[in-house]
This record gives sequence, C-alpha cells and structure tokens, in this order.
Amino acid sequence: MNNIVFTKAALRYRALFLDINRKDINLNSIATLHAIAFVIRMRENGFCLSEELYHAINGVSADTLASITTYVNEAMGIDLNWASLVKGWDTPTGESHADHLVTWFANMLGDDAGLSGTTLPCGHFIPDGTFPLERYNGCPFCGTPFKTANYVYKGQASKLKELRLFTIEDISNVFNTLLSSATPLDGTQKETLSMLLKELPLSENVNISMKETAMFVVKTLVENGKDDDAQMLLSTPTDILRYLWFAKTGYAQIIEPRTLIAHAGRLYRHMWGPLDKSVEAAIGMKNKLLLKYNRNDCYRVARWMNALSMTATQAAENMNPKRGMWVRFIRALRLAEYSRKAGFEHLSEIIDVFYRQDYSTWQGQVDSARKQNDVAATLTLLKQRPGLFARCLFATMLRFDCGKVLSAFEEISDKLPSRLILSLVNAAETYFDSNATHIARPITGGAKTFPPNKLLTLYNADELKSMADSIKTLYKTVMTRRFAAQSVNATSIYIDPILYDIPLSVGDRSATVQDTSCALMGTRIPVEGDSVRLFLHWGKGLPAQWLDMDLSCVIAYPDGRKEECGFFNLTCVGAKHSGDFQQIPDLVGTAEYIELTLPELDAAKAEYVTFTCNAYSNGALSPNLMVGWMNSAYKMEISHKDGVAYDPSCVQHIVRVSEGNLSKGLVFGVLDVKKREIIWLEMPFTSQTVGGLDCDLVRALLNRLENKISIGDLLALKAQAQSLTVVDNPEQSDESYTYEWALNPAQVSTLLNK
Repeated sequence: MNNIVFTKAALRYRALFLDINRKDINLNSIATLHAIAFVIRMRENGFCLSEELYHAINGVSADTLASITTYVNEAMGIDLNWASLVKGWDTPTGESHADHLVTWFANMLGDDAGLSGTTLPCGHFIPDGTFPLERYNGCPFCGTPFKTANYVYKGQASKLKELRLFTIEDISNVFNTLLSSATPLDGTQKETLSMLLKELPLSENVNISMKETAMFVVKTLVENGKDDDAQMLLSTPTDILRYLWFAKTGYAQIIEPRTLIAHAGRLYRHMWGPLDKSVEAAIGMKNKLLLKYNRNDCYRVARWMNALSMTATQAAENMNPKRGMWVRFIRALRLAEYSRKAGFEHLSEIIDVFYRQDYSTWQGQVDSARKQNDVAATLTLLKQRPGLFARCLFATMLRFDCGKVLSAFEEISDKLPSRLILSLVNAAETYFDSNATHIARPITGGAKTFPPNKLLTLYNADELKSMADSIKTLYKTVMTRRFAAQSVNATSIYIDPILYDIPLSVGDRSATVQDTSCALMGTRIPVEGDSVRLFLHWGKGLPAQWLDMDLSCVIAYPDGRKEECGFFNLTCVGAKHSGDFQQIPDLVGTAEYIELTLPELDAAKAEYVTFTCNAYSNGALSPNLMVGWMNSAYKMEISHKDGVAYDPSCVQHIVRVSEGNLSKGLVFGVLDVKKREIIWLEMPFTSQTVGGLDCDLVRALLNRLENKISIGDLLALKAQAQSLTVVDNPEQSDESYTYEWALNPAQVSTLLNK
C-alpha cells in the first residue's frame, strides 16, 4: 500500500489519508505532543482538522504525520522561492518606459554614452537617475533575479479549511466513483485515477460509462498484460480505434491526423511565424503519427476485432466515418494478414465487407431524407440512434416543425444518459440566441467562437425563446420522471446553499491539476477581505535560464473600457504588480504577484477583473507552474526586504499546469467586483501576452457557466420528484448534500446516473 499516493489523492478532497480502522479511533483520547505539532503545521497551511481526524492522528506515529506534513508543504509551495523582483512592491518604484528606453540606449552605446551608473551581475548598465536599484532583487531591465527567499508568511488567514479523515474505504470509494463517473474527467480527476489505477484492483462489476475513462483503463490493462480484460471494454471498432488513437496521441477523442497537424501548424504560425520543415520535424508532429506496431500489438488488435459481437455489416458501417484512418491502421496492424489465419474468420468477413463497401450508412440515409425535406423519414431514422439525435436536436428543430421534432425526441429520451439531457439544456439558451457569442473548446486546446446557425434568421426572438424554453421543460420532465422512478427511503434532504452557485460539470473540463481541492469550474468563491492577491510561480527544478512567464489581469468597465496590469504596466487603478522576472534562478524557480484592491476597483466602477498567465518565452506554459489567488479579512504582509508576499494559509484556490496542458496563455479566474466573488474558470488561449485575450470569449464562457444547471437546482428537482422535505440542518436530514460532498465531482455525477 502506497500511503503517499493515497495522501495525494485524499488532499484533493480536503482530507488526509490514515491507514487505520475508524472503529479503532478513541474519541476521548488526549492529544500527543507530535499530534499538537501536526495541528500547528496544518494551521500554518490554512487547514484545521475535523473532530474525527483530530482524534485519529493521536493513534498514528510521528513519522507518519511527518511524511504527511512534508507532502502538504510541497503541495502548498512552502519550500519554493517566493521573492519578487521589487522589494515592498505595494509601494510603486516609479519606474517608467523612459527608464527602460534610456537604459537601452546606454547599453547600446556603452562607454560612448558617457553616463554614470551601476553595472549589475547580469552585465547590464543601469544609468543613475533611472531605476531605484535599492528597491530591486534583480535587474529591472532584463528581469534576471539576484536574490532568493527561503521563507513564506504563515497564519494570516481569517478562515481555515477543514480537513476530514480518509481511510482505505474512502479512497476505494473515490476510485470507483471516478471509474463510474457519468461525466468526463477533468485534469485533476484523470491524474488521481492514473495514480490509483496503479495501486488498487479493478472491481469485476465496475461500470465505466464514459469512453474517455474507459481508454485510461484499457491502456492500463494492456500495459499489465490483461488483453482479455481490456476486450470487455471494447464493443465496437470505434472503441478499438479510440484506444489506438489514445495510445498514440494521448487524446481520447479521435481527430483526423491532417486536421491535427493543420491545427498545430496554424497555432505555431500564429505565435512564432512561418512553419518550415525543420521546425515541423523538431516538433515531431508527423513522427508522432507514424503507425509502427510490433507483432504483439497486431495480434492483440486482430483478436479484439475478431471477438466483436457485431455483424460484419454493422462493424463496417461503424468504421465508415473514419474510413481513411481505418485504411492506415489495417495496413499498419497487418489485419489483412491475420484475417487469412485460422480462427480469424469474423475478422476476415469484416475486412471484406469494409473494402467492398457492401453496406449502406445510416448517416447517408439521414442526409438524403433531410435534403428531400422528408420529416417523417428523418425523424424515424434519428430515433434509431438516440445519441446522434440528441447531438443534432437543435439544428433539426430549426429545419423542421419544432413540435414534431420534440415529440419524436421525447419518445426516445429515456434511452439517453442524463448528462446528455443536461448538456442540451445548458447549451439551449446560447444556441437559440442569434446575438450571443458562441464558444467552443476543441480537444486540441484553446477556445474558439463560431457563428450562429444561419437558420436562426428564419425565426423571431419570441419563437427562439420558446424553443429554448421547450428544452428546459423537456429536461425537467425527463429528470423528474427518472428521479421519481428511483427507490428512496429518505423523507428529508439538506442542500448546502453554496451548491446553487456551482454548475454541474458537463461539457466544460479543466486541464490543470488542483492538488489541494477538486472545485468544479464555475464555482463562485466569496472574497472576505478588501484585497485579492494573485500569485504565479514557475521554474522549480529547472536550471537557470531565460524562461519568461507573465502574471497579468484585465480590468473591464461597463462602458467597454479595459485596463491591463502586467509587466508593461505595473500599476493601474486598483492593481499593483510585483515586477517582471524574465529569467529563473537555478532550481528554485521564481514568482510574480498582483495585488487587487477592491475598494479602489469599486470606486472606479470596475465590473470584472480577469486573471491570466502567459508564456512570453517560446513554447507553452511551464510544466508544474503554479497559479492562484489569496484572500483574507486580515491584512496580508508584503516583505520590504525581498518582496515575499505568499502565505499558504490565505490561499483560496491554486492550480498546477500539468505536462499535457500546452497552452500559451490561461485565464484562471474572474473577479466580480460588485458581488465580491471570484469565479474559478479555465480558458486556454494562444496569445503571448494578455493583450491577445479576447474579452468577448471570457464573457461568453461566463455566460455559458451562468446558464448551466447548478448542483443545487438538480437536487431541488430531485427533492420535488421524490417528495422530500428540504431542511436547513444537515444533521436533521436523511440525505445530506454538503460542499464537502461536492468536492468529489465524480460523486456528484452519480446524480446523473441513469
């Protein structure tokens, strides 16, 4: 049993793992000295312990508590270098663009400039009368650090976050809920599942409903030589192709190779210029897609294909949408060769039908019926494939009679998973609004806008609103029917009020990793004090080099004006920046901060403040980059000695960029000034600086999150359908849904299990 892995997993659910039995906990125990020391260390990190956990730690060794403390310190970044470029940066240095220009000329002319000044260790000459060097921990011209700090502030938080006890049963429950999650897993959940798959066995009756999750499991089973077990999770040729694609690229969604290379090429040209052959080879796009398989791989896939329960015609039709990719994979995997061997007769038949194209496709029949405006034939065909009907429901409503389409859809609605029904209602209001900004987040990264459906112009505003409302009515009808059909023994329910501010995670997935929480994107976090402190740390473990990451924010006003605070503008109304580090010191990394003062922002009538980080240097955001914000009702210190302004106890939210997140820029939160709330969201974008951020995209994403059904809304519908009395006290309820319960998004998704 790997206790460190379980400790990492537990902390993400605001818990600590102890290898004990709950029955053995003495609730009357007296705290030991090492337990008291542990409580103090947790408090310094902004955590307190539940009563159960407090008594449980009295029964474990000091070594166990020391190892937990070490990991919590690591997750909170206590041992990192948090020194900033400017000392006491809450007081502006007064530097200007003129200082940078004069310094640039002085370094260009050298001794010919005839100026007096100081030559810094980085080699740059700083003329007298420009930058006040006594205020800096590094070069104000090139951003090279000269000084690091080995401490942080502690204990300034006005509110502590409670940690619960996790035992092996709780870890197993997390593992099983991740596997059976009815919604796609985000970055934190994927990393957690990946860790637990190596430590815990799969249950024989586990139900993996999401294809993306199934690919993780299949890949693990194959790596452990359990090909036959993996076969049980692959029921169609598309499932097999999805696994092959996932194993090759890391993407669970199948993307045509040419499309992927074209997207990467456009992204490169947008950031750095023309894409020549040498750069393309260096990136390795084409090499990554070369299909080379050994005999074991070929034999494995041949057996999987041969074992499919589908008929050859059904299998060939299933393969048809990705026909070009299948042709390549059939050759690379030598499937034609295996089809001629004894025992592979079904594979032989599938390949024969596939190449002769002796089959008709369902999609072709649908397209033909649409072109002929044959409503009855189109709806009859769509009802044969409920999932595809759901995905084209809105467009079909616009093309044909809305009432007939919805009536046909309701006939097959009970065959659809709840998450798909929910995704429809979440998207309806924006889709049927011809003036709304439509946003999509493709698997290849970033966010994009796309024009509304042209058929929207055929309807007036009232008709479009009626269509959106009809989707909401359909959703309530279907979900009420499903909740009412469930067998329940409870008579009362508690719904934490904060759950009404947390959207259900369907469609919007985060790619970053949250090591100390599992908050759902769209969660609104109240601001307690008058200041919010953004922080960015990068470069830990890397040698000294030019690696320029930038922390910035955009302040938006109701009249359309916006102001930016970043490396190019260190002070503006309501915001102060700690200075621009462009280099990182050896191994310890470096940090930047922005202090937001809410009374100033409110007085200036600011509406939103968007938090961003960007990779100014070539490439993407540095792996293991940490970004987030702090808040406290008490004053948070800023060192006038080395600029340190980090206090782990004040951290409200922190995320880590993982290896798979290769975006150039990242929006990681939005402050609603009037409501004094921070909405956590994640929106990658491809700009080198905050200046390339499309604020309309941010507003569109916020609007999309606001239009989503919240966890509280769904629970209220459940209470109504099951005739449960909503109570105000969780201890007086038969069913209790608290914020701590919602920290496990996979567990929340069980509400959507059909």
